[in-house]
Amino acid sequence: MDSNETRSRGDSPRTTDSSRPAGADCVLAHATPQTAPEVAGRREFFRYRDLLVAQATGGRLRAQVMSASRGMSQPTGWHYHVCEAQFVYGLKGWVDLEFEDGRRVRLQAGESLLIPGGMKHNEIATSEEFELLEVTLPGEMGTVPCEKPAQLG
Repeated sequence: MDSNETRSRGDSPRTTDSSRPAGADCVLAHATPQTAPEVAGRREFFRYRDLLVAQATGGRLRAQVMSASRGMSQPTGWHYHVCEAQFVYGLKGWVDLEFEDGRRVRLQAGESLLIPGGMKHNEIATSEEFELLEVTLPGEMGTVPCEKPAQLG
């Protein structure tokens, strides 16, 4: 092993000097409540705070905090996302979701959920105060409204 390399879990090389592995074209991004801008999002009843990850990764990944200070007044309606995956982690409150396979999930603070791209779902309700971290792969994620899956009647 070269003196500039150390081994990490999985025994893969990591450099300890200023050189970077091939393909590592991300840049360091540090977001604070003061520097993370509020951005437009999919739902008018949520506020979205961009954590500067999309810019730092050239759009390969996006991370944002979604929050609401009032509960949802009606479900979002059935839809799916055009992406590889959507990861959410509950920070405050809860959200109820239903999925095309019939599962219903109440995602609460401290819990996570990975939704594969293309999986049909519907957000049914949220607590009055609600906040979650959302990470999408890739950074640009489309939302497509759809009918309720037939098997759910």
